[in-house]
Amino acid sequence: MKTDLIQSPRPFLTAQWRHIAMLNFEVDPQLLTARVPRGTELDSWNGRTFVSMVGFRFLDTRVRNIAVPFHRDFEEVNLRFYVRHGAVDGWRRGVVFIKELVPRAAIAWVARNLYNEPYLALPMSHAIRESEGQSHVEYSWRYRKRRHALSVQTQGPAQEIIDGSEEEFIAEHYWGYTAQRDGGTLEYKVEHPRWRVSQVAQSNFDCDVAALYGDCFRESISGRPSSAFLAEGSAVTVYSGRRIDF
Repeated sequence: MKTDLIQSPRPFLTAQWRHIAMLNFEVDPQLLTARVPRGTELDSWNGRTFVSMVGFRFLDTRVRNIAVPFHRDFEEVNLRFYVRHGAVDGWRRGVVFIKELVPRAAIAWVARNLYNEPYLALPMSHAIRESEGQSHVEYSWRYRKRRHALSVQTQGPAQEIIDGSEEEFIAEHYWGYTAQRDGGTLEYKVEHPRWRVSQVAQSNFDCDVAALYGDCFRESISGRPSSAFLAEGSAVTVYSGRRIDF
């Protein structure tokens, strides 16, 4: 059954998402089939299926409009892929997270228990350098006594996203879908304006992929990404999730 989800008028979370570095890897769809939540299907661009390594900064974070001390500003790095859900108002394009890294145990606990999202708390840091219209953005974390990092260096100023482009496909997903422990699916809406993006001259992903994401992803995301870009980001609103029917 297709659903017409009515979002709660009260946001669950508000924040600024800034310096969003995206490394995108084309993968075999079979790699993701078992991870697709019920009621959704894999989304693709021009017949190509992607996963993305995404690093960004959460700033001025508020849950139910409450700013929790020492939990307002932090990094997140996630591995995600793209799905869509057919609702009565048309296709809803969304993301599914394979793993999400944050530096605060309380944030990971809330996300795991309220949304069943695959969060993991690890020591994390970031470095951002901007000069003469160029940016170097790096996110790093420690796992099993090893430093891991994702970084991009841009070329040229940020531009509006081109309609129909790969950048539009990657960035313009405004729903999240999470498989629940009982086999159901949770859907939640994410609101933000259309982002401007900068092209990337150089990117780097230094990670023990097998240890952190599983051996099945080692070959797919260990090499050079199919594309990379840096989104400026914006204010975002994440609404409370609701179960979908299927």
